[in-house]
Amino acid sequence: MKDNTFKIIAGNLKGRKFNFPDAEGLRPTLGKTRETLFNWLQFNIADKTIIDPFAGSGALSLEAISRGAKKVCLIEKNRIVFKSLESNFKLLDTFQYQLNNSDSIIFLDKQNNSPFDLVFLDPPFNQNLIPITLELLSQKNYLHNESQIYIESEFEITPKLLENHLGYDCRIRKQKKSGNVHYCLISLEVI
Repeated sequence: MKDNTFKIIAGNLKGRKFNFPDAEGLRPTLGKTRETLFNWLQFNIADKTIIDPFAGSGALSLEAISRGAKKVCLIEKNRIVFKSLESNFKLLDTFQYQLNNSDSIIFLDKQNNSPFDLVFLDPPFNQNLIPITLELLSQKNYLHNESQIYIESEFEITPKLLENHLGYDCRIRKQKKSGNVHYCLISLEVI
């Protein structure tokens, strides 16, 4: 039988288990990968604002809240997955989150007033969503010159891809591969 749960690694929710439904393309970030990401971020998560455009199970956002993130905006299109997110987040004794049942591309195509410190960009694979999402994030004021972007993808993220789709100079600070998943952390700089 498939175990559709994940456990929070550190912070005030450490050890808590959360459930997620079976859904096409839903693959929660593995614990080992989450641990690597949050080691990369070190102490740069507390009091940060985060947007998670393809929230899925919510594992990254829950881990960030556990570690003291100020506010997390989650977007999830799949209604069943969204209902699971609602159930999981209702268990929290916090209002550090905003859940949106919406198509991320439509949501991000609206001008934003308050840029985010960090983006968790982990879209469904093989749908070519990373380029358009990066463009919308930079064009619609979701980023500022000290924002960081974490990307999980089925291919290696290159400086050329970032240069073509972000309105910022940026630097790939860390990059790894686990199985068939590539992941990296990017820092931005104003052009």
